[in-house]
Amino acid sequence: MTALTLSTAAAPGLRADAIVVGVAKGGSAKSGDLVVAPGAEAVDKAYDGGLAGVLETLGASGGEGEVTKLPAPSGFKAPVVLAVGLGAQPDKGASFDTETLRRAAGAAARALAGSKKAAFALPVADAADAGAIGEGALLGAYAFDTYKENGRNGKKDGKNGKPPLAEVALLGGKPRDKAYKAAVERAVAVSEELNRARDLVNTPPNDLNPEAFAAVAQTAAKEHGIKVQVLDEKALEKGGYGGILGVGAGSASAPRLVKLSYTSSKAKKHLAFVGKGITYDSGGISLKPAGHNETMKCDMSGAAAVFAAVVAAARLGLEVNVTGWLALAENMPSGSATRPGDVLRMYSGKTVEVLNTDAEGRLVLADALWKASEDKPDAIVDVATLTGAMVLALGNRTFGVMANDDAFRTAVVEAAEEAGEPSWPMPLPDHLKKGMDSPTADIANMGERMGGGLVAGLFLKEFVGEGITWAHLDIAGPAFNESGPFGYTPKGGTGSAVRTLVRVAELAASGDLGAK
Repeated sequence: MTALTLSTAAAPGLRADAIVVGVAKGGSAKSGDLVVAPGAEAVDKAYDGGLAGVLETLGASGGEGEVTKLPAPSGFKAPVVLAVGLGAQPDKGASFDTETLRRAAGAAARALAGSKKAAFALPVADAADAGAIGEGALLGAYAFDTYKENGRNGKKDGKNGKPPLAEVALLGGKPRDKAYKAAVERAVAVSEELNRARDLVNTPPNDLNPEAFAAVAQTAAKEHGIKVQVLDEKALEKGGYGGILGVGAGSASAPRLVKLSYTSSKAKKHLAFVGKGITYDSGGISLKPAGHNETMKCDMSGAAAVFAAVVAAARLGLEVNVTGWLALAENMPSGSATRPGDVLRMYSGKTVEVLNTDAEGRLVLADALWKASEDKPDAIVDVATLTGAMVLALGNRTFGVMANDDAFRTAVVEAAEEAGEPSWPMPLPDHLKKGMDSPTADIANMGERMGGGLVAGLFLKEFVGEGITWAHLDIAGPAFNESGPFGYTPKGGTGSAVRTLVRVAELAASGDLGAK
């Protein structure tokens, strides 16, 4: 993991491989349309105030995420200056928003792969800015190379690419200031756990089945003082968890339900996070078409996010009780697999007619939601790569938020915005429930095709305990990035929703969440 420190050193005398500065689109009689952002004054001075002009000559525009490298001025210990675009310059008196800084730091860190140390001289107006830059740098420096030659030993060669940036020195901060120290410590904890979630999502399904995922959770729980309980297939059978067992029935790898419990002696609120953990989704008997199977190792992204968020809450010592539920199964076709038309009796006692075995995530979540409800938490948030319909509605970078309480839905969306994760509030129209009527069972696992993401949310709502505030995050779009990296987001597993869940927990700890 990349190291992160606060430094009071001046950029010219700092020994590093590169100095990172920010540039923005603006207007100035001296430098045209490019403006050197605050934090880089010493670097600009070394260019006799002409850094913007030099960068313009090299083609820099200041666009968000744009990276331009140039030789450092004479007398600098670092050989390279890296300018990263921040987009439009803020209005006079305003600062760059934290997400802009986070993305810029991520782009710079990615561009500096192979470097041992870089000094980040980006705009730092307060501790929140320092935390955002640190978080962006640590997330941008991520690489998953476990399965590359020599990757397990941390070695690299030309064929396998460059190792991540090893160390980030954050300039402009205040190392002795409690707020700055806390911001950096938070950035490290959240980023390390988010990157662990990315590792889980990227791990191939032949190595990450339900049992293996549960073992990872047990190891982390022991390390961070989190209580853990794992229900294996025998315990699930005894307990009547028909949804989880039904989804896992076709696989040689038995399902698991994992409970992670972080408690604080000062807690006044209790949150439950529930994650969909389909370690591989073939669609089951309702087999996915060709071209849709290759990335289905990512169907456990919700469980990975929940796992990471609970561990992050423990590391941060948040004054809130957080229980994480990982509903783990592998959805495979075989002679023992659940068939379309089968009826499953869920943990709640409700029966479900399975019309499509590829609508399996809602089945495992239903059991976990009902189990989580038994603890009577103040609020439940579930996270799942649940529907392709949500991707069609919101695209690949935004997740949908549904809830049984409008105020809580708004609070979760606002928490996501504060965390830097794009989300959008979605409705749960009652008229769509009729489409799930079944002549055989209490409810079917499919309804109308149009509005399929909302139908899935309505299905889940049926398995939330009475009087419990609940929100559902459908992260099917942003959980796995199949295109090129951008900002601090890599190709592959992204760790979507981890930061939102952590922010929700922080707000609950402070009494500002908005749950009933």
